[in-house]
Amino acid sequence: MSVRRTLVAAATLAIAASLMSPASSQTLRYANQGDLKSLDPYTLNETTTHAHLGQVYEGLITRDKELKIAPALAESWETPEPTRWRFHLRKGVKFHNGDPFTADDVVFSADRVRAKGSNLQTRIDADVKVVKVDDYTVDFILTKPNPILNSQWDTWYIMDKKWAEENSAAAPTPAAATTPTYASLHENGTGAFTVESHQPGVKTVFKVNPNWWRKPEHNLKEIIFTPIASEATRVAALLSGEVDIIEPVPLQDIARVDASPNAQVLKGPEIRTIFIGMDQTRDELLFSNVKGKNPFKDIRVREAFYKAIDIESIKTRVMRGLSTPSALMIAPQLFALSKDFTRPKFDPDGAKKLLTEAGYPDGFEVTMDCPNDRYVNDAAICQAVVGMLARVGVKINLLAQPKAQYFAKVLKPGGYQTSLYMLGWTPGTLDSHNVMYDIMGCRDDPKSPRGETNLGGYCNKEFDKLTDQVLQEIDPAKRNLLIKQAFEIAMKDYAYIPLHQQALAWGVSKKLKVVQRADNQVLPYWMVKQDE
Repeated sequence: MSVRRTLVAAATLAIAASLMSPASSQTLRYANQGDLKSLDPYTLNETTTHAHLGQVYEGLITRDKELKIAPALAESWETPEPTRWRFHLRKGVKFHNGDPFTADDVVFSADRVRAKGSNLQTRIDADVKVVKVDDYTVDFILTKPNPILNSQWDTWYIMDKKWAEENSAAAPTPAAATTPTYASLHENGTGAFTVESHQPGVKTVFKVNPNWWRKPEHNLKEIIFTPIASEATRVAALLSGEVDIIEPVPLQDIARVDASPNAQVLKGPEIRTIFIGMDQTRDELLFSNVKGKNPFKDIRVREAFYKAIDIESIKTRVMRGLSTPSALMIAPQLFALSKDFTRPKFDPDGAKKLLTEAGYPDGFEVTMDCPNDRYVNDAAICQAVVGMLARVGVKINLLAQPKAQYFAKVLKPGGYQTSLYMLGWTPGTLDSHNVMYDIMGCRDDPKSPRGETNLGGYCNKEFDKLTDQVLQEIDPAKRNLLIKQAFEIAMKDYAYIPLHQQALAWGVSKKLKVVQRADNQVLPYWMVKQDE
């Protein structure tokens, strides 16, 4: 046996040992390449974390199997006038500790999600007043109309006010926190499962909630989640039957999994856009050999970086054909006029010329931040970009690290700590406005959550003006034209470098029935496991 196979076999045995606990056919064993660091639902605005915590916590609304908005902790809602939304809460719902769910919890959660340290502040604008009408009615009073107010509330999870205050957890846990809080290690939601034990980086065990207010569509009694960073070990665990579902399946292993007798790969298009961003705010980059100025403030440098990247090579060589190159920061299925945009052509000679014109004939040096366990082939994509930029004279010092460390660094309080980075984004609203506001909006107003995940600080006031108009425009045709105008501005600015939409690739036991949504949330509350 080769050294590699010996190591993989040993790692698989170690994983198997960690999974070995008394379990029935109603135990789901799930492995992902990344970790679940915190149980605090406001720590990290990240799809996989939302999916994990969506087993435990719930929002006022949810999204169904087709991603349509559906009632959850709110039974119904209406807009008596354009600037007021009224939500009627579900009666008889209890948190896992037995506390009743009421309007007080909604008001508390609205304040907490907008508080310092929350990574989900854009869920509710700071100027929205949340008013308790009675124990089961809550009004959201706006300063201006917002027809998509609740469109991303499926991942704004409601917390128990009494429990949080009793356990000194009234404040959210920041992603960069070095000391765990009570809410990061414990939970008290209303969802389908409770957390029996949570060991960050090791294992999280979920148990079924027998008092869930909904009629279960799953047949599970337990979920055991184990992070497995090693691709080979993760696939081996699936093929050996030690786990029932993994995400993602490495692209090079898809055929092998499909050929196995007991597992298959579920594939489909994803609405996440992978992109590269640049620090355009600081007068001097934090991580570069250029002193006294910021190269990325020069549009010629941003254009050069864009044109130096061979996206077709990334598609064929890194993604093995399972990606869709993008000209925009939004997936084409989410914006009707996306067909009107084309990506600038790969042009390394043109990139060199632009760098020379900008005063960097020999290029320069800069650090690039990249996760290595979050997106499909994320580190490999960054490594490919490093090589492409090297051909035009730019030396990239690649810092690829696990997502927990990556997000803790780039989201560090006091200023986003990155000069060049790769990120992926699924718009929570499934709408262009989310990308325009959260990712591309100016973050120069400390009182506004606009640009909350705009790590590079791109800012164009005309773009922001259009963003605000998009939010209030009801006519779909007029709205699409406003979105188009905004994206034209961003493309002309070379604000970001969109790369592609990756493909979904879940490895699933043939004994497991699952629902695969295009937002890539693995949701066990819809899973049915057949008897062993």
